[in-house]
Amino acid sequence: MASLLKESRKAKGKRNADDMEIDQDHGPVMKKPRNKQRVLMLSSRGINHRMRHLMNDLEALLPHVKKDSKLDSKNHLHLLPELADLNNCNNTLYFEARRHEDLYMWAAKTPNGPSIKLHVQNIHTMDELKMTGNCLKGSRGILSFDKAFDESEWGKLTKEVFTHIFGVPPQARKAKPFIDHVLTFSILDSKIWFRNFQIIEKDPLQPNGPPQMSLTEIGPRFVLTPIRIFEGAFSGATVYSNPEFVTPAAVRSALKREKGDKYGNRKHAQAERGSRKDLRRLEEDELAVSKVFT
Repeated sequence: MASLLKESRKAKGKRNADDMEIDQDHGPVMKKPRNKQRVLMLSSRGINHRMRHLMNDLEALLPHVKKDSKLDSKNHLHLLPELADLNNCNNTLYFEARRHEDLYMWAAKTPNGPSIKLHVQNIHTMDELKMTGNCLKGSRGILSFDKAFDESEWGKLTKEVFTHIFGVPPQARKAKPFIDHVLTFSILDSKIWFRNFQIIEKDPLQPNGPPQMSLTEIGPRFVLTPIRIFEGAFSGATVYSNPEFVTPAAVRSALKREKGDKYGNRKHAQAERGSRKDLRRLEEDELAVSKVFT
């Protein structure tokens, strides 16, 4: 026990040489922590053109993203942490397509988690919006989160994961030393709304005038509905589950059922009308004109 105490005291008194850097004027100085975030982006089989364009837009916005080929099977998500490790990435953005029309996004910290599964809706890409704004490819963006993220536990966790994934490190290989756009995340109706705005410092109508700061939306834009948060990377215990989420397949089946109910009600009304006509024919009076003068 005494030897363990001595070793702990020695460890407290010493500093690792890797954590120190030499300054010619002031001697050894503690190194600043470096932001070493790299993101692996890939998708499943079955994505359509809109989903593919959304991935291309996100790849252009995030220079620290490394894109990989499609994952063949949707039931082998345990392979994604291994792929991220092979590509030297500690974050993963996985887009899972279902029935060629439903898109789900997995945002995970690899290899230990956590991981968030979200449903992506209302996708509008840069080419589709045809907005006038533009930003430098590879430039870094400012992350702006709504204050509603700090009001819930799942919001705090989502904010931390999104900060690691969408926050571009200054030491990224393809990153430019400029900040000219803002990525905003807002919570409304229990959904996360993503918007991208360009920072314009001068009025385009008066280029030689005084600087006037303004924002112009340049896309892409989409809405994320949180479904479930897992403790591990694409697996593990459920930390949070959204009780208000309804799958899009259930919504479509409800609409079809409603259309089927309308058809059934119309046929039922036709059958009742026919039965009433038959009853009126049977209940005619014996002294009716049609029977007396036959």
